[in-house]
Amino acid sequence: MVVAGPRTPLERAVAVLHGLLPPGAQLAVGWRDPVLGNHFLMEPAMQAGPARRLELALAEAGSLSAEPGTLALSWHDAEDANLSLVARLPEALEATTREGWLATARTLLGSALEATRAQARMEKLEKSRRLQQALYEIAELASAEVEMGEMLHRLHAIIGSLMYAPNCYIVTYDDQRESVRFIYFADEADAYQPEPENEWTEEDMPNSLTFALLRHGRALRGPSNLIRRKLQVDYSELQGPDSQDWLGVPMKRGERVCGAIVVQSYDRPASYTDEDRALLGYVAQHVLTTLDRRQAQVELERRVRERTLELQHANRELQEEVVERQRAERLQHALFRITEMAMSSESLEQYHAKVHAAVDELIYARNFYIALLSDDQQSIEFVYSVDEKGDHRPTRRLSNGLTEYVLRMREALLADRADIDRLSREGEIHEFGIQAYSWLGVPLHRDGEVVGVLAVQSYTPQIRFSTDDQRLLTFVAHNISNGLARQRAQERLRAAHAELERRVVERTTELEAANEQLVAQIGERMRAEERLTHQALHDTLTGLPNRAYLLDCMASAIERAQLGDGMPFAVLFLDLDRFKLVNDSIGHAAGDELLVEVAKRIVSAMRAEDVVARLGGDEFAILISCPDGGDSVRDLAPRLLALIGRPVWVAGRELFPSASMGIALWHPRYSSGEELLRDADAAMYRAKNEGRDRYAIFDEAMREQAVRSLDLEADLRRAIISRDFLPYYQPILRLEDGQVVGHEALLRWQHERHGLLSPAAFIALGEESGLIEQVDWLLYEQVIGELARGGSGYVSVNVSPRHFRSPDFADRLLGLVQSADADPARLRVEITEVALLDDAPRTLRILNTLREHGVLAQLDDFGTGFSALSYLHRFPISGLKIDRSFVAGLDEEGGRQESLALVRAILALAGTLGIETVGEGVETEAQRDVLRELGCTCGQGFLLGRPAARRLV
Repeated sequence: MVVAGPRTPLERAVAVLHGLLPPGAQLAVGWRDPVLGNHFLMEPAMQAGPARRLELALAEAGSLSAEPGTLALSWHDAEDANLSLVARLPEALEATTREGWLATARTLLGSALEATRAQARMEKLEKSRRLQQALYEIAELASAEVEMGEMLHRLHAIIGSLMYAPNCYIVTYDDQRESVRFIYFADEADAYQPEPENEWTEEDMPNSLTFALLRHGRALRGPSNLIRRKLQVDYSELQGPDSQDWLGVPMKRGERVCGAIVVQSYDRPASYTDEDRALLGYVAQHVLTTLDRRQAQVELERRVRERTLELQHANRELQEEVVERQRAERLQHALFRITEMAMSSESLEQYHAKVHAAVDELIYARNFYIALLSDDQQSIEFVYSVDEKGDHRPTRRLSNGLTEYVLRMREALLADRADIDRLSREGEIHEFGIQAYSWLGVPLHRDGEVVGVLAVQSYTPQIRFSTDDQRLLTFVAHNISNGLARQRAQERLRAAHAELERRVVERTTELEAANEQLVAQIGERMRAEERLTHQALHDTLTGLPNRAYLLDCMASAIERAQLGDGMPFAVLFLDLDRFKLVNDSIGHAAGDELLVEVAKRIVSAMRAEDVVARLGGDEFAILISCPDGGDSVRDLAPRLLALIGRPVWVAGRELFPSASMGIALWHPRYSSGEELLRDADAAMYRAKNEGRDRYAIFDEAMREQAVRSLDLEADLRRAIISRDFLPYYQPILRLEDGQVVGHEALLRWQHERHGLLSPAAFIALGEESGLIEQVDWLLYEQVIGELARGGSGYVSVNVSPRHFRSPDFADRLLGLVQSADADPARLRVEITEVALLDDAPRTLRILNTLREHGVLAQLDDFGTGFSALSYLHRFPISGLKIDRSFVAGLDEEGGRQESLALVRAILALAGTLGIETVGEGVETEAQRDVLRELGCTCGQGFLLGRPAARRLV
């Protein structure tokens, strides 16, 4: 029989020392160690009485060393551990044997104690290593691309590496719904496998230890029957068999219980220790973090997928728009070539061949001919013919062919085989030559008369012409029949084409930039959680502090200054000049890029303790300390404006930004940051009114101006109530014969103290306060009343873009016309290009509604804004007014040629689209004569008539 040896080095050492003593000897060893604690061993094992006496002797080991029949020793080692031993001998030992045994005992026990310490440290390190490895594996699982079930199964394996855990389950808890979900379940005695998506309430699981643990909110350990008794939970067979040992720990977010992990043993009592409970609690929080991270990742992926689909849809729409614009560009290019051919072709045959080549680039034109009526109107001549079945088409007398049908009906014919057969059966036509499967012919006009036909045809069912082809060929026919007229308009069309090409390139660039921005937003969404705290007090575009952050800093600065322990400071308010023009012309993406660059420049000029904030739009504010009063601010302001004004490339364009700056210096009268910002803002407007790209410091004069603005706003409100606004009418003359064709109603204010005021004195305040809409309606009411009293010609009224944001504008205006019984055809509305850009779909609906009732629309100040050709096509614009800045340059030496080119291009564009033109600001006879020679229809200006209170009927 082999007896297992002692498990520890100290036990083996005690056994060896006991073996060196005479038979019948009794040995007791004890130690107190900072690492191992207090322990006591005896050889051989004894009953309680003798063991207790030997233990007491061990405590007195230092005083028993001289007793006969007793060996005793007590000492401290290098690590401050106290060791004692006592041996009771049946007989006394010789002195040498006694000393030798004690020396051996001291050496052997010291070595065994050191070995036991090392073993304890190794076990502790191994346990720490296993825990660290487990936590590392849990962290890896959080980011691993595995299914939730596989992840939880691997979590179970990790827990099993730390403790006894063949039976384990994990639940999540919704304290609002008071329900749990078993996201993982493994049990040797219970084969039940719940679905992770199923929710269980306490009614579904009566007398559940899991719900009791979640309510208890603290870890529980022990046999399940004892835990049930402690928590006052009755036994239920539905909850499975009892466990010999049960350990459950809740998963918490702060004080909120949101789940639990439970391990249990059915056949091993006391399987878990307090150390296991602490360890499982530690692991549980990491598991909860892993589950939260996985849930957050799943939610983020879902949002990214949704946003990706949205971006893909938007990208497709943008790409379709780019394709459509490219198609429009190709069409415009082909039409330009057709017009150019009329002048560049050496012969008429060459011109026809080039026209055929151009048409063939746009539609199927392998079978193409041009037929013209003879001079006597009795026959048709095929002046050009190309056909895969034979090119020759002889001149023939007028009959009832398809070509003659178009001449007779004076309109285009698009027919397939069935339509041709039907017309033939009805006796309308007779086919000549080979039968066509699809045939398209359009009339050629000259001076309002049909003089020929342009036709294409197909002999196979695979090729059919469409209504788009018909519209295209009709337009081509119009260009051919007016070839000579196109020669005169060649230069104007080239300029219009160049403008269209530039607009297409600009729009394409904007779309590409928008596409890049949308793609960047996907990444931005993923970083949104990290930026939430930052964004609460910072601007999302520039990363600068926002208004709330700035006001907090200003409040602290004011408080310090008021207490006398702060440094004097100043607030600088910056507003970019003409920033709206950047957004309207090259897009908001370019405007944002400009704002970011300006923000960087401002920050680069500031000190670390200064605060630079973006208040919104193109407005920035700076809080700076100025210990020397306003001198340092006056030195900083021009340097900062010069830095901002340096050129910058944005969206492929070199821009020269500038800013207007207002400065408010600290004064004891200020009690809040809002007051400082208000005065700095007022100073900024003073700088902007003085010519922009400069700064102004707020003073008492500005304060008085602000008071006057308040007084003017009060006067404006009283004037609306008392209806002190009236229209002044400026005539619009036909330049050809000087006949008055209409008037423009101009707003005037009959002020009770200041007399008659023009809009320049109050329009800005009206726009800012929103009162201008009420003033406009007072003007419209008087103008419509004037129209109802009779007369001739039309009257145009200016409509602010604000009105197009109101869905009932058209109904309200038409209601005024109807109630006054006025002729709507004599009323016109003048709009600016900004109104078209603001909300194009709504503006189009409003203009179409007005046009359906006879009220036409004119485009005011044309040429100064976006001037998009596509808008002239899309919107029902009956006339456009050439801006006075172009008209003024017609008789100036320096800018005459440039103004001539621009006005000629605008008139060519308007003539092509059939739009009436009015030259604004005609003040000299030379301007009037040049406009008349260029083909401008009408004119308006002081030369032709000044505004008056009554119309010249």
